[in-house]
Amino acid sequence: MLPHLDAAHNLARWLLGNPQDAEDAVQEAYLRALTYFDGFHGEDGRAWLLAIVRNTCFECLHKKRRYVEMPFEHLELFRDDSPGPETLQLRDADRVAVQRGLETLPPEFREVLVLREMEGMSYKQIAQITDVPIGTVMSRLARARRRLLETLTAASRRETA
Repeated sequence: MLPHLDAAHNLARWLLGNPQDAEDAVQEAYLRALTYFDGFHGEDGRAWLLAIVRNTCFECLHKKRRYVEMPFEHLELFRDDSPGPETLQLRDADRVAVQRGLETLPPEFREVLVLREMEGMSYKQIAQITDVPIGTVMSRLARARRRLLETLTAASRRETA
């Protein structure tokens, strides 16, 4: 379970929006995983663990019933070996735009984007984690990407105007 700690913490941060809440949720999820480890008979321990993390995060959100502000400092979408000042400024603007776009997505869309694009998980693994059919995962991912694109396009148009 330790090799998946970073992935678990990343998912929790994106779902809960607060690093401290994410740490608490991951700790709770690991305790649950250890408690029920004897019942695990699958092949994919990472998907099993991330499903526990996901469920723990949604329980936390349900208890708090609040709108979350998403952290962004850990998202590494852009890599450049020798960025200049202009590149850095554009990169920061793009990061902020992507963060704001992700924040507007409902949790079920945000989670599939995080799991697929940031954690590199397969559709099958995401289906196991979210406990929905693969078709639903594909549909949510397509709708999440489309909504994120629409949000980013609208923001770009506003900045240009």
